[in-house]
Order: sequence, then structure tokens, then C-alpha cells
Amino acid sequence: MKKTIVYIILTLLLGSCSSPKQAPRAQEAAVNGNRVTLTPEQYKTAGILTDKARQQPISSLLRVNGTIDVPPQNMVSISAPLGGYLKFTQLLPGMHLRRGETIAVMEDPQYISLQQDYLTAKAKLLYARQEYERQEELNKTKASSDKVYQQAQADYATEKVLVKALSEKLRLIGVDPDRLSDANLSRSINLTSPIDGYVSAVNANIGKYVNPADILFELVNPEDIHLALNVFEKDVSKLYVGQKVIAYTNSDPSKKYPCKIILIGKDLTQDRSLRVHCHFEQYDHTLLPGMYMNAELEVQSSDAVTVPSDAIVTYDDKQYVFIARGEREYEMTEVKAGAVQDSITEITGQDAGRLLTAPVVTKGSYILLMKLKNSADE
Repeated sequence: MKKTIVYIILTLLLGSCSSPKQAPRAQEAAVNGNRVTLTPEQYKTAGILTDKARQQPISSLLRVNGTIDVPPQNMVSISAPLGGYLKFTQLLPGMHLRRGETIAVMEDPQYISLQQDYLTAKAKLLYARQEYERQEELNKTKASSDKVYQQAQADYATEKVLVKALSEKLRLIGVDPDRLSDANLSRSINLTSPIDGYVSAVNANIGKYVNPADILFELVNPEDIHLALNVFEKDVSKLYVGQKVIAYTNSDPSKKYPCKIILIGKDLTQDRSLRVHCHFEQYDHTLLPGMYMNAELEVQSSDAVTVPSDAIVTYDDKQYVFIARGEREYEMTEVKAGAVQDSITEITGQDAGRLLTAPVVTKGSYILLMKLKNSADE
């Protein structure tokens, strides 16, 4: 009897010490692949809102780069037309020059010969003209034959051509034939700057003999410099002449240089890009030919598919939106985001149009992402 009572007491004690039953877990989100279905309580807590994507214009910044260029008419190569020895120059790269300023002195015996030939021909021309006039008077009275008169006429014309040709050669080397006389013959000539600008290159030293084809100096007039940008083929349709451009250098990105497009090239390079030429609205002497620059252009897409920026979530360096597929059921869909303007993001790619017909989650996207990924990791 005592054994039976002890057994009953032990049974009751063991039963009282056993753990109570756990309360049933709350219902969780159901996950199937890239789809997540919320419970009514989760849906209410998340505050999910949906809307359809819209097709509307959107502005964006097109970022390109290029270099400062100078049009051919603003670059001058200086050479000695008849060659010779460089006697004197003080030019250094970067020096500023005024139009008409002497930049070098050339020396050569042929300069003396050219001046001599001109003065000799000029003296012969005077005699030939006087002889022609004399023979003309004599021929009127038949005091001289037509042959003599015609020979005098031909000699006079020949000397006129010779004097004219020699005078042009003198002007070519910077000598004024009207001021040349036997009292001011010179073995040297001056080379002068044809533009206002600065020296970009010096290719000869004093005492060096140069040929007519050799380039002694290179000068640049920087007041008409422009920016040559490289724009890829896919973006060229967004550009137009007169479009505003903001340029800046790598060394000082905070300093902006306003420009306008003046010419859009027509020839594609091997990397499928075009040259777009822009004119600076105001010249800055710190901008030098060949300098590398960045530029920003505001372009507008007239038929962009857009969604609120809050609708887009990022996961593993990819971008997604959630599309409503049923009652509290949402599908995560990968998209390609484009330009952003006023909290509106452009959706690019061939599949962007499908968002125009499906409800897109515009609020609560990150909550859905956490529900989907947390459930997948369990």
C-alpha cells in the first residue's frame, strides 16, 4: 500500500515539473523564389503603397571629357621663306607677343643679292621705259622701223614684269621695295609676329641654318580656343548646336567654365565617338591648348519610363523594384536605373515598358526586401 502511494506522488511531481507547452508562433511571410506574401498584420505594419510607372520627360547630366583645341586659323607656324641663318631671337615658349613685333633676325648673302637684283632691274626699267617712249615718237613719224619700236616695247614690258616679281620677293622676306635704295642695303631681315598671342614652340637656336620648309616658331592666338569633347554615338542625338556646357579641370573642379556647342562632328572614330566643338563664353588665359577637361551637359529624354526613387532597392550591387502580383503578394524584379531628377528615377533597358502596366511598390520596398532575404537565409 505504501509503495502504491509513493508511486502516485512521484508521478504527480514529475508531471508538475514538465515544461509547459510553447505558445503558437505568429504567422510569418510566405516566400516563393523572388515572391513574398505578407500576412494581414505585416501588410498593415509595412504601410505598402503601390502606383504605376509613368512616361514623362526627365533631365539628366551627360558627363564627357575632352581637350582644349585651337582652330587652324589661330595657329601660326613661322619659317624663313628663303631660308638663312638665325642671327637673333629672344623667344621662349609661353612668351606673349603683339602683332608686328620682331621675333627673330635672319641673315644670309642671298638677301643682299635679291636687293641688288631689284635695284638693278628698277634702273633698267627706267631706261627701258624712256627708250620705249622715244621709239614710240619716232615710229609715229616713221623715223624708225616697226621692228625697233616693237623690240623697245617688249624690253619695257619684260623689265616691268621682272621688277614686279622681285618686289614681291622682297615683301615676302619683309623688305619694303618702295623704301629700298642703294644706301640701305642689308644682309639681314626681320621676322615679325602676324598675330597677337603667345609662343607655343621654339625649334631653332641662334646660328642655325634653316631651310624654307623648316618651322622656326609656333605661335598661338588663344582668344578663339575651343573645347573639343568626345561624345559616344548613343548620346549624340541628345545634343544640339547652342546647347550649354559646363566645363572644369581635374585640378580645380570647383571652377566652372560655361561653353556652348558650336559644331557637332560627323565622322565616327574607332571607339564609336564623335568630336563636339564648344566655344568658351569668356576667355581665360589659364586655359592652354591640349589641356584635359571634363564637361557636363544637361540632356532631356522625352519618353522616359520613371518611378519614384523610393521604389528602387539595391541588393548585391543590383537594383530592383517590387511588383504587386496578387493580394499582398509582391515579386522582386531587377531593373536598370538611369537619370534622377526631383526624386524621380528613369528606368532604362528594353524591359522598362512593362512597368507601365503593373502596380509598382512605391513605399515599403526595403521592408519587402528584408522579408524576402531573411526568409531565404533561414
